[in-house]
Amino acid sequence: MIEGVPVDVGLANEGERIRKQEMRLEFGGPGVGAKWELVRVRPPEAVEHDTVRVVGPDIRDLPEGARHPLGILIDVAGPALEEDFEGIIERRIHEYTNYVEGLMHLNQRYDIWIRLSKKAFAAGFDTLEYLGRVLLSLFRSELPIIEAMQVTFFTDPAEVEARLPEALSRFEARDARARGLSDEEVDTFYGCALCQSFAPRHICVITPERYANCGAISWFDGRAAARMDPKGPIFALEKGTCIDPTNGEFEGVNASAKERSMGEIDRVWLYSAFGHPHTSCGCFEGIAFYIPEVEGFGIVHRGYRDTTVNGLAFSTMADSTAGGRQVDGFHGVSLEYLKSRKFLQADGGWDRVVWVPAEILDRIAPFLPEGVRERTANEQDAGTIEELRAFLEQHDHPVVGRWMEEVPAARPLATVGSLPLEVGGYRVILKNARIYADRVIILREEPGPTGRGP
Repeated sequence: MIEGVPVDVGLANEGERIRKQEMRLEFGGPGVGAKWELVRVRPPEAVEHDTVRVVGPDIRDLPEGARHPLGILIDVAGPALEEDFEGIIERRIHEYTNYVEGLMHLNQRYDIWIRLSKKAFAAGFDTLEYLGRVLLSLFRSELPIIEAMQVTFFTDPAEVEARLPEALSRFEARDARARGLSDEEVDTFYGCALCQSFAPRHICVITPERYANCGAISWFDGRAAARMDPKGPIFALEKGTCIDPTNGEFEGVNASAKERSMGEIDRVWLYSAFGHPHTSCGCFEGIAFYIPEVEGFGIVHRGYRDTTVNGLAFSTMADSTAGGRQVDGFHGVSLEYLKSRKFLQADGGWDRVVWVPAEILDRIAPFLPEGVRERTANEQDAGTIEELRAFLEQHDHPVVGRWMEEVPAARPLATVGSLPLEVGGYRVILKNARIYADRVIILREEPGPTGRGP
């Protein structure tokens, strides 16, 4: 317990999920346009130590079920602090907020999502000042290099919107610094275990050319974090011998994955969505998803609200992708990774990408190889697989060369409505499922004594 806070605060609450029916209200999330969290290293005189402010309506002022904008600004000071530490301190907001019973924090930077449970509200958690007190207490105890700290919550929609450009500018400056350095130039990668409360087998492997899935931690951030807090959740990871430069397999990464997943994950391919893909947590910014009908990948980000070209929404695919699993063809990614030379390198990179929302294509346009923007469909170009296929043929996309003449595309083998499944005497019912096969072999069976086959 933290004095004055009406709910429990501790590690036992990490990983708590608050479903919609359990929710009192939420800040940020996919239904809210402006939301962010930002840490700034400031001179001591600019920080009013041990202060929490709420600018705008507080929890108690908002109706039940409300979705509301939120900006979290934390100013810190201390002689040992550097600007390189800002992103690392920032990412700890996720961890420490999830220590609070009845409070759930997802995502990062400009995409935060916080839910408060009805139970916590009934217990008296009716002001953001309590969260501020938790952050002040935990940051002071865990990171003593912070000598002064103030927390400001902006809930006034105009203030949240007005301060967003500063946050985005600072995020871009951090990201730009990491570009240009290659994986081959370093001997050490970094691992991040901040999301293990939600995905027990997951460790983000952070390299110069592969950001953390959340998009908040670059290789430089990882280096700063390991230096600032050597025993913390972000740690140095010797990459070891490169086993496979195309797939991105390294001895040190495999050894770390095996150790930290208790043996469940023993191989990781950093540059592929197949075989042994990097695990996905739950805070990934986007998903690269395989579309077998056209032998290509789609990409969708968390803020995309409609169904994608394969008929599935981000939330549906995220449920299948998250949890620290290795799922062929469903790959949690950061948006910064889309700009990397190593992006899905083993699978064909941008020559294999066929569908991306226009918002993301516009955002990363300066980093795309020549011709990619024009030949990649967005939601206006194609809303169905049939429309996508026609677009790719019309624009002579490289994936067209992968299509076999006799089998123009992988077709659904069967739908649930036409395929009864019985396993071990049980009837299996699959919903919203499509089954694909590269080859179908049909054999005639001679009737047995019962007339029902051998």
